[in-house]
Amino acid sequence: MAAPPGRTVLVTGCSSGIGLAVAVLLARDPQRRYLVNNAGVGLVGPLESASGPQVQRVFDTNVFGVLRLAQALLPQMKRRRSGHIVVVSSVMGLQGVVFNDIYSASKFAVEGLCESLAVQLLQFNVFVSLVEPGPVNTEFERKVLQEVEKSEFPGTDPETLRYFREVYLPASRDVFDTFGQSPEEVAQAIVSVIGARRPPFRTPTNPLYSPLLALRFADPRGDLGVRTFQRLLFDLGPAFHLSLALLRCLSCRCCRRRVTPV
Repeated sequence: MAAPPGRTVLVTGCSSGIGLAVAVLLARDPQRRYLVNNAGVGLVGPLESASGPQVQRVFDTNVFGVLRLAQALLPQMKRRRSGHIVVVSSVMGLQGVVFNDIYSASKFAVEGLCESLAVQLLQFNVFVSLVEPGPVNTEFERKVLQEVEKSEFPGTDPETLRYFREVYLPASRDVFDTFGQSPEEVAQAIVSVIGARRPPFRTPTNPLYSPLLALRFADPRGDLGVRTFQRLLFDLGPAFHLSLALLRCLSCRCCRRRVTPV
């Protein structure tokens, strides 16, 4: 029996991190070919300090890169009535995160673009899938934090800068320590989406984030999520850090009683 023909693959942003892990996994199966749009850049800090070129760079990569790739590939996919576009989005495309305004905005744009496309493309038997990681421990994230620590953030008032350095940055480190996944975990989720007979539209990769995302949809007005995060971060800081420490402890099972066989 002849082997099935391979499908064309383009993995963007595969020099390191998630993209590299995906490329390694897919390379183990030479008979299958895929398209994964993983390229992305981040921007963290007070909105007032973000320059025009910085904002443009984020949107050029995170939004217009996805758009241009889709424009280039869709005509052929539609003609063949076959295709699967997998886009690595983020939980920040579902829930805005303080001091990540520009990055969150770019991911919200990607979510809207892909959701709109997905409806139309089903008529052509072309699938669109969004994979939505939370924090991932990669070189990408490390570089973003390194840049942040060196930045002066011109144009930012002292109070906002104090909130950023003394409240947000320590909380961000705790969140990464608690929720951070490896690139390989996210890559495995992507490969599972690719291999699905009926690919899902959305795939969050980290179940620990589910309760936080649920806040957004529990209140149609949006007040519940916004006010809860504001209180956790700015008013209940010690309790927030303690809850993350407890969650880390429970996740690694260090609180469970050791049982010695007799």
